[in-house]
Amino acid sequence: MPGRYVDLVWQHDPTAYAPAKHRRACRYRAFIPDRLGPMPLSLDADIMGVVSDAERSIRSLNADAQPALAPLARLLLRTESIASSKVEGMQLGARELARAEARVEGGEKASPTAMEILGNIDAMEVAVQDAARVDRFTVKEIVAIHRRLIAGSANSRIAGRIRTRQNWIGGNDYTPCGADFVPPPPEDVDALLTDLCDAVNDERLPPIVQAALVHAQFETIHPFDDGNGRTGRALIHVVLRRRDIAPAYVPPISVVLAGSRDRYIDGLVGFRAGHVAGWAEQFAGAAARAAHLARGYLAAVAQLTERWRARLAKGADPRSDAAAWAVIDILPGHPMITAPVAAAVTGRAKAAIYQAFGELEAAGVLIPLSRSPRNRSWEAAGLLDLLGGLEAGRPPRGTRG
Repeated sequence: MPGRYVDLVWQHDPTAYAPAKHRRACRYRAFIPDRLGPMPLSLDADIMGVVSDAERSIRSLNADAQPALAPLARLLLRTESIASSKVEGMQLGARELARAEARVEGGEKASPTAMEILGNIDAMEVAVQDAARVDRFTVKEIVAIHRRLIAGSANSRIAGRIRTRQNWIGGNDYTPCGADFVPPPPEDVDALLTDLCDAVNDERLPPIVQAALVHAQFETIHPFDDGNGRTGRALIHVVLRRRDIAPAYVPPISVVLAGSRDRYIDGLVGFRAGHVAGWAEQFAGAAARAAHLARGYLAAVAQLTERWRARLAKGADPRSDAAAWAVIDILPGHPMITAPVAAAVTGRAKAAIYQAFGELEAAGVLIPLSRSPRNRSWEAAGLLDLLGGLEAGRPPRGTRG
């Protein structure tokens, strides 16, 4: 992204808690990007071909969406959120995170890392369900996404607060001097965010190009003290949902980005150096791969669901309106589940849910994680193995990505 550097001075602070050399005044350069609004953009035919392929792939992924398949939508949104956290170095195994999610749903505590990743799932839900549907997207929506993201973390005091001081990437913890990248000074942030929101509301660019530029510009502005990467990747899905090419299923773009993290960062650096077309092409390629990956896993989960149904029919074979069938329907969105959650999501009475869990456990569809009468949870047989492959970016067996 074209822009300009400004030379600034980090003030001497003899009272700072830092090594002596970092308490001295020093010079640094902050980058102020040009506004997105007036930016001229020309993409050649080859790049537009990649962009068109990505948009067709995402539309195709969403073509079969229907209300009954909402749990599959939650599965993809959950996967995207987990992968976005992985880009930032926060990693938990699929099974460990699912157990933490079940504990939190039961009113128990989870590890700080699990809470941060679960907060990212909440933030992504805010992005695609609320922020993407307002008539006009504003800074208020960005703040709401960030607030939900950070609310349960150790940094909860900064949730939803746009920074009022200089931040930086790389270097040391005390001054921006020698940092790898210094975002705009705080006094420039408000105007840049307003311009960014104008770009979200402007539909003149192809949706994939628009999402690519909005994301990279947000990362360049870096308007929060923490959580910028995850918030910025949520904005990708705000754009795609607002442009109606991903009305139900989010393509797990962060899975692809996390799998090539160095290349992703190089792409953002290139964007700031003015290689906007190259970044748009790279982003479009990642989006297309994500959509193809998602289609393969949706098919694999649908096949797994049919196997669950066959097991239940072979065993208890309950009535067609029994709660056990309703529980199977929601399992793709809840790889580990508790009775209260199943009752809330299906709208069935707890007594019926416990009967359903007994039938599903006997059929091998649900695996009990403990025999304790309190806060019991069950695992959906085979689902977490599938999700582990999706989160790692591997095509499911028997499919080609």
